[in-house]
Amino acid sequence: MSVDVESEAMLEDKFIEQLKGMGYEFIKINNEEQLNANFKLQLEKLNKKELKGNPLTDDEFKRILIYLDSGSIFDKADKLRDEYTIKRDDGTSVSIKFLNQKDWCKNIFQVSNQITMRYKHKTRYDVTILINGLPLVQAELKRRSVAISEAFNQVKRYMKTSYKNLFGYIQIFIISNGLETKYFANARPSEVNFGFTFYWKNKENKNIHSLQEFTEDFLEPCNIAKMISKFMVLNESSKELMVLRAYQKYAVDAVLEQALEHKKNGYVYHTTGSGKTLTSFKVSQLLSEDSSIYKVIFVVDRRDLNDQTNKEFNKFCPKCIGTSEHTGALVKNLLSNKNPLITTTIQKLAIAVNRKHTKKQLEKIKDENIILIFDECHRSQFGKMQQDISNFFKNSLSYGFTGTPIFRENAFGNKTTKMIFGDRLHTYMIKDAIADHNVLGFSIDYYNTIKAHEDIVDEKVKSIKINEAYGHPERLNLIVDHILDSYNSKTKDREFNAIFAVSQKTQDNPTGFIHDYYKLFKEKIKERNLDFKVATIFTYAPNEKFDDREKHSQELLDEYMADYNEMFGTNFDTETMGEYHRDVCKRMKTREIDLLLVINMFLTGFDSKKLNTLYVDKNLEYHGLLQAFSRTNRIYNDRKSHGNIICYRPLHDQVDAALTLFSNNAPLEDILLPTYEALVKTFNSDLKELYKLVKSAQEVYELQSETKKKDFVLGFKKLLQTKNKLDTFVEFTFDDLNIEEQEYEDFTGAYLNIKESIGPDGGDGPDGGISILDDIDFELDLLRNDKINVDYILELLENINITDDYEKEKEKIIKMMKNTVNLRSKIKLMEKFMDEEINRIRDNNLNIKEEFDNFVNSERRQAICDLIDEEQLSEEITRELLSEYEFSDKIDEDLIEEAFKDKDLLFIDKMDKIDRVKEEILEIFRLFDFE
Repeated sequence: MSVDVESEAMLEDKFIEQLKGMGYEFIKINNEEQLNANFKLQLEKLNKKELKGNPLTDDEFKRILIYLDSGSIFDKADKLRDEYTIKRDDGTSVSIKFLNQKDWCKNIFQVSNQITMRYKHKTRYDVTILINGLPLVQAELKRRSVAISEAFNQVKRYMKTSYKNLFGYIQIFIISNGLETKYFANARPSEVNFGFTFYWKNKENKNIHSLQEFTEDFLEPCNIAKMISKFMVLNESSKELMVLRAYQKYAVDAVLEQALEHKKNGYVYHTTGSGKTLTSFKVSQLLSEDSSIYKVIFVVDRRDLNDQTNKEFNKFCPKCIGTSEHTGALVKNLLSNKNPLITTTIQKLAIAVNRKHTKKQLEKIKDENIILIFDECHRSQFGKMQQDISNFFKNSLSYGFTGTPIFRENAFGNKTTKMIFGDRLHTYMIKDAIADHNVLGFSIDYYNTIKAHEDIVDEKVKSIKINEAYGHPERLNLIVDHILDSYNSKTKDREFNAIFAVSQKTQDNPTGFIHDYYKLFKEKIKERNLDFKVATIFTYAPNEKFDDREKHSQELLDEYMADYNEMFGTNFDTETMGEYHRDVCKRMKTREIDLLLVINMFLTGFDSKKLNTLYVDKNLEYHGLLQAFSRTNRIYNDRKSHGNIICYRPLHDQVDAALTLFSNNAPLEDILLPTYEALVKTFNSDLKELYKLVKSAQEVYELQSETKKKDFVLGFKKLLQTKNKLDTFVEFTFDDLNIEEQEYEDFTGAYLNIKESIGPDGGDGPDGGISILDDIDFELDLLRNDKINVDYILELLENINITDDYEKEKEKIIKMMKNTVNLRSKIKLMEKFMDEEINRIRDNNLNIKEEFDNFVNSERRQAICDLIDEEQLSEEITRELLSEYEFSDKIDEDLIEEAFKDKDLLFIDKMDKIDRVKEEILEIFRLFDFE
């Protein structure tokens, strides 16, 4: 007896039946007209009290639709959470709400499927969840054998072509094949990445995979309405929607429960890099909105972190926080009825409650219901300042957030995080974050820099001058040479940058070896004639001990800052240290600095996606070690597969102890990248399996079976992922792999050929059915090779002998471009340049790079003229539009419409044309961008 394989339609039916059983009303909606009609009915129910039983007239509803129709995804998300005041036909005014955010369970929940919309193309959506008649959650489903990335790709295509009008109000997407289920927030198509889709979890951080379990928990009507009402954030800075991940939501709920119901302190342990800023902001924001709470005070332990917190919080909620530049301003904010949420440093707050005249001013609020949120509570919140603050505000509650709590094992004294803040309310450890791909694992290299002579006599001595050995010029020279030699490999040819953490201060050596290292780097960079930007930042002691013949650290830092000023055209000195710190922070994040030398600064609280490497010549342990290592492991792209740590001290035991402590004894291999030898072994083993399918790249092109094509893609994808990790090892060579480099490149080309041959929509199988290649997803970002760029190709062209081997070399260049992701789209342009321009350039002895620039500019101008002619646009306005985009990286859709010569287009035609022109403009910039 055969069992039917579950089809997509069967999965859809089961999903809808489950939602109906949970309280959703099923409504059949066939088209946009019926969608609008249903929305009108539900809107009237939601606003029954405000409308006083008088339904909206057709004209009133039309005005609401017009209001809702305009704006971006972000604007529509803002409108959803706001009210709209409409003047009724009888002259009265009424405020219409679209979402009940206060009593989220009292919204109206419906489900529909296969709603058909007609824009540029006719599109049917799988399952739509409507809240108050608006499509706020969209689920795209695939059969079990298909990867959910295909459902994601389908959503992304629809984003470009068909999620418009009321479907522009989608807040959350769900993708599932029944066995695997993920969710993510709506966004601009260019900003959507599969890496930012999330699993829902239970409170113990176990992922919920099946659609049935996910639906039962995540789509429970009260929960999904609460997620949209309370657990989404509108990022004003980037104009994007953000939805909290499960562990963030549970942490927020736990703190709110303790603060509002149990009136107990507590702390949240979420690993570094897991989004504590967003979590703590949500906690602070929701508590500050509660009428029973007088003030929420968000406390940090450094001024630079206060500035960073203000900046981050303002992204989420502009002008909703009270900032305090000085203690007087803080006191004023605390006494004011405005700004229920305040950010400050622990130092300012301690001064305010201890200084005689400010303490007297604050007496009137000392018994108010005040919530203290301590950021990074593993650091300085264990001392007298924290105690003084808590003692002064008699009715306060304190909540800490930390990625590295203080346990008994890593306590400096007797105090632990639990002793100061009470029970742990929620936990999300580094092993969880790595498993969820929220942060990266680490690759750690240990180098022995001090080797004892074999014939040394082991004498018993009271102590040894280890710092003398560590600071020996020969050792420091070796390390500087190693960093410069390994830098390109570790940073993926400078796509990323690095920090070098040097030794701790000691009584004899107040600033460690930072001066020696800085001097050596400057000398060697000059000797090697390198374009390599080194900067440094550290604190100095005003009364530090130093040799009278040498300069004080402040004086030396002024000299280093003068070098920095020369590099970047700035004007900093030690009197403007705060501004210097902010500038260094900005340039590290934009990758203008190659290497930053530090002692302690930047090893905590600094987040940069473009930092991937930490060189270490200092002793680290426990929370300090993990905090420093975690500077390198922020998610960025597929080229950044892990954080690199290079240790020049014997830190192996300390690393194991720290990772064991902060991952609850999880296997270290879950956190650390395999060794070079292990990766080579993995690559060669996977290669052996690939050779069983095809003996050469040429055989790939001859594959007819869809199944065998799929097997090749999956097999070669494994090699790509391992090779990407191998590339960061200095010792990597193809000699260690059982394949020649050229053959590997040939396989890469074949892999790309299969990807392109099936097209963006998956293609059809040989029998006209659905291609089995739908069941896989490709990895392309791993193929980018920054060594091969246009300058490299032009240099090849410059040295080609046209009469002898030009066609052969031209073919090689085209193949090279096909294998380089960021150049493949430019092949036709380069071919035209080679066919039409090379002879003229050679004959007239012209500069090939200058002529290429002239050629590209000419082609770009022609493309713009073609766009203006074909789309019938105003030349003046179009050029203004292009200039604005070049400056701001944003396309003004109103300006596109203004450029239309035909002002009488129908609304749908107008929208289609705006989308088309926008895409054509983006394509022009993509095609002619050779940066």
